[in-house]
Amino acid sequence: MDVHEMLNQSGVKRIIAAFDLLPDILFWVKDRESRIIYGNEEFVHHQGFKHLDQVRLKTDYDFSPKHLAHQFVNDDKRVLNGQQVSDRLELNYTTSGELGWFSTSKRVLTNDDNDVIGTYGITRHLEKTSKALSHVHAIEAPVKFIRQHFSDNISVEQLAELAHLSISALERRFKKHLAKTPNQFINETRLENARKLLVETRLPIGEVAYQCGFSDPSYFSKQFQLLFGEKPSTLRKHVDN
Repeated sequence: MDVHEMLNQSGVKRIIAAFDLLPDILFWVKDRESRIIYGNEEFVHHQGFKHLDQVRLKTDYDFSPKHLAHQFVNDDKRVLNGQQVSDRLELNYTTSGELGWFSTSKRVLTNDDNDVIGTYGITRHLEKTSKALSHVHAIEAPVKFIRQHFSDNISVEQLAELAHLSISALERRFKKHLAKTPNQFINETRLENARKLLVETRLPIGEVAYQCGFSDPSYFSKQFQLLFGEKPSTLRKHVDN
């Protein structure tokens, strides 16, 4: 049984239809090639369409900026290989084109024979949920500063002063709400911006590293591979092909 056949079962259809009743929840199902097989109404509207048929069998490259689409498709590949994405807090674009906070989880989809046939996932727009919004506000100032000044030399002491917290309190908040330290968030923000430059420009890899706050290209390459599962040079080759 493939993903198309599974979703056409009456019991499954009733279950996934329930996701249309949940406000601010994006739910989708993809096949092994990362093509959209199903998305709830919120997901379809988030992509800028009105009907499921307008997005079915398309991929993230048809909807999202190229560097983000590459991340989403790579996520799918990792999930297909047994990894999970659980409540990952990230900034992404809302339907109005503004940046907003989202939490995303993804899982592998199997049939009755336990064959891997695709993936499914849920994304919540957190800023429409009061409880989640309070979590975002707890680290909003330092996160905003990091995203605006990621190429500069940023210290944890500087961020703590900006947030009117002690260093230990700041680190506790980052661990609680982002599951990472301030330095890890700085590093990942730099790498996210580096990935965007690698996809959208023809800048040499060394220059991309420098513009994103890395003075050592070899260290940049190592960190990039740890986060994204491929070297900057490999990503550039994929983009060129």
